[in-house]
Amino acid sequence: MEKENLRERLLLKCQEAFIMGLELYNKPTIKYRIEGFSFFICNAWELMLKAKLLKDGKSIYYSNNSSRTLNLSDVIKVVYTDKNQPLRINLEKIVDLRNISTHLVTEDYETVYAPFFQANILNFSEQLQRFHNIDITRKIPQNFLSLSVNMDILNNDEIRGKYSPAIAEKLITQKNDLASAQELDNSNSLVIPLQNTIIITRNPKNADFSVNVSNDSEHNAKILKELKDPNDKYTLSFNNVIKAVNKQIRAKNLPFNYYDKKDGKNNFNNYTLSLIIKFYNLKKDDKYTYHFAYVTRYSQQIVEFIIKEIKNDPNIIGNIKKDNPRVIGILSLRLPPFGDPELILLELS
Repeated sequence: MEKENLRERLLLKCQEAFIMGLELYNKPTIKYRIEGFSFFICNAWELMLKAKLLKDGKSIYYSNNSSRTLNLSDVIKVVYTDKNQPLRINLEKIVDLRNISTHLVTEDYETVYAPFFQANILNFSEQLQRFHNIDITRKIPQNFLSLSVNMDILNNDEIRGKYSPAIAEKLITQKNDLASAQELDNSNSLVIPLQNTIIITRNPKNADFSVNVSNDSEHNAKILKELKDPNDKYTLSFNNVIKAVNKQIRAKNLPFNYYDKKDGKNNFNNYTLSLIIKFYNLKKDDKYTYHFAYVTRYSQQIVEFIIKEIKNDPNIIGNIKKDNPRVIGILSLRLPPFGDPELILLELS
């Protein structure tokens, strides 16, 4: 009974710490938000995972000191035994940030860590639901799980010019370490890229704001053409898109009314992704996809687009079938030389 009461108190406090971290981060006037968020989010994880250990009948105390509870790093290793798991790597990176926050953190850490923060927020929401059947979106709106981020990114030379040598090298080292981790795994459990993309449209109805385009004006908009590495934007494979959509559905507790009779689940899967891509013609839109010879890669924007459509219409799959029966056809498995196998939806004439 005592353990159960302790577990309940831990769960109440972990939710409070999580919400406090979000509220602190999303206040634009607070300059201490990176450090504050890292403290609160780590506290939330520690309390939540200790409640998980108690639920499993495990001790949260050190074996050689019954008066001292395990620290977060030790709890992570007990619950997530695979050291290569993207969720564990993400959490350990933020623990590192919390540890150095007691000594020094600059505002430019935000641009380095923000994609890891965003993934961590969804990870926490999903794991709280998984381990304790608690839906955090009952206490805060779903859109509160998205961070308000300053993405004014400095390059290494600008960092060295702005800070002292010791601080600059520390920031550059952290930046390179996180970039290396991201190269090894593009799962949304590790990182969720945050990008602002501006697209010029001639249809005023599709525009958020209007500009004048001029080649010789200092104040109006100008069209610039610059070569970009597609790997910087199109980071997701077909299977990673599916995993990312399912993660957000679970983390945000979104209703998704599709039932697959074959596997007896209502998960977002190969078929539903292929159906949505075909229906909205997303492969023709370079905002969402990029084609490398035999491989198609996807941007984070396709995940956000699908989540938005599911949020607007939980019956999206059934309605697509009903409104456009021509897309109900034969699924063909394509095996590219590189990358993930991909299901292709063929139209029936």
